[in-house]
Amino acid sequence: MRAAASVSRGAPGAAPGLEAAPRELCARRACSAGVLEAAGRVRGPLLPAAERGSERAPRAAGWSSMRPGGERSVEGGACDGRSELELLKLRAAECIDKAAERLGALSRAIWSQPELAYEEHHAHRVLTHFFEREPPAASWAVQPHYQLPTAFRAEWEPPEAQASSAAPRPLHLGFLCEYDALPGIGHACGHNLIAEVGAAAALGVRGALEGLPRPPPPVKVIVLGTPAEEDGGGKIDLIEAGAFTNLDVVFMAHPSQENAAYLPDMAEHDVTVKYYGKASHSAAYPWEGLNALDAAVLAYNNLSVFRQQMKPTWRVHGIIKNGGVKPNIIPSYSELIYYFRAPSMKELQVLTKKAEDCFRAAALASGCTVEIKSGAHDYYNVLPNKSLWKAYMENGRKLGIEFISEDTMLNGPSGSTDFGNVTFVVPGIHPYFHIGSNALNHTEQYTEAAGSQEAQFYTLRTAKALAMTALDVIFKPELLERIREDFKLKLQEEQFVNE
Repeated sequence: MRAAASVSRGAPGAAPGLEAAPRELCARRACSAGVLEAAGRVRGPLLPAAERGSERAPRAAGWSSMRPGGERSVEGGACDGRSELELLKLRAAECIDKAAERLGALSRAIWSQPELAYEEHHAHRVLTHFFEREPPAASWAVQPHYQLPTAFRAEWEPPEAQASSAAPRPLHLGFLCEYDALPGIGHACGHNLIAEVGAAAALGVRGALEGLPRPPPPVKVIVLGTPAEEDGGGKIDLIEAGAFTNLDVVFMAHPSQENAAYLPDMAEHDVTVKYYGKASHSAAYPWEGLNALDAAVLAYNNLSVFRQQMKPTWRVHGIIKNGGVKPNIIPSYSELIYYFRAPSMKELQVLTKKAEDCFRAAALASGCTVEIKSGAHDYYNVLPNKSLWKAYMENGRKLGIEFISEDTMLNGPSGSTDFGNVTFVVPGIHPYFHIGSNALNHTEQYTEAAGSQEAQFYTLRTAKALAMTALDVIFKPELLERIREDFKLKLQEEQFVNE
């Protein structure tokens, strides 16, 4: 990083919106620090002693008047040693705390009425009304049925930017909300909390920027409501519709059992396998039949035998959905559903080919015919962005978040998400956060935990860390540059993209 250069008050080259000390923030500094102490459980000062007063005042992309790596502290009393950026982060946290009751009600409304993929009409209505009614009136431009019936888009940008046609292109920051549930067990993956985190972080960034004494930098805050993560891949539908085309960085967070800035979520491909045989009386003349259930059992066993040759990082799991209708009728039809997962799309293609050979072999042995139908979308592996996750961890630690080690993070268990596809078109972060329970995702116990009051503290603390990281992206051009470089490098490593 570049060495800090002191900038005097009002000196040429100071950041637009950061030239003068934000006195409103200074006045609130004591209570804001208290907010973080209580709500973030900060141990000790917000910044280590060596860092206080030395954070660089960054420049946003396209700000010719901003000095790279410039630094200035706020003058006057309680604000000594605090950079404007740190005060903005305090302001973001304060705004989230002020909205805590509304945000908690939003989460509970979604949790109390779980809905399946593409059917999240209640959750969609609750979220769009939340942004439409967020004070002051009409501050968020809401598109309630954005590309999909249960998707939405809410945008905010500084009024000054809206009034000026000569303003440079703003930085587009996206905050993603999920809100679909699981069949039978409701919000056992905590998507109500994902929606709350996305909404809260966006409110925090907006509140921080509105607190500036001068027009804030050119930025647009965008909240995307993304349905159908559990089944179908709503984010992939939105990618194909162009929803992510102009976004620069995207943020979301997922509830879990630990705090991790990144987990290696895997690429996933699902298939439905149908076997067609011939019915016959099972006792009188079974030799006249072709047993489709035998084909399904053979396929299941073929894959079980194949596991010995699978890589340790591959995952194969499935069910027999249909195995016949009555014991005295040779089953003429059977159906299986399987998920295949691998660390990368390239490996997933290899695994899928081997698994399909197992399905076809079962058809050949049983004399049945087979139909293999892939799901609508493959879920890509989540590309890591180390610069982004390091910034998130730095902010999270200021709030008292204790993260698992990087080794545990990179080698821990994980699932799959359509956010992986997003990371192939725009840099993004998808951290995981503890919600105060040791229950495992996709269990009844996790459903209960996701709706608990205890989860609220952890959810809002995570939203603050995301908002603070977004402010770093806005005001630190060198960070944004590194994030973009990390993104390009990881895309190059994924060779299948260029095939």
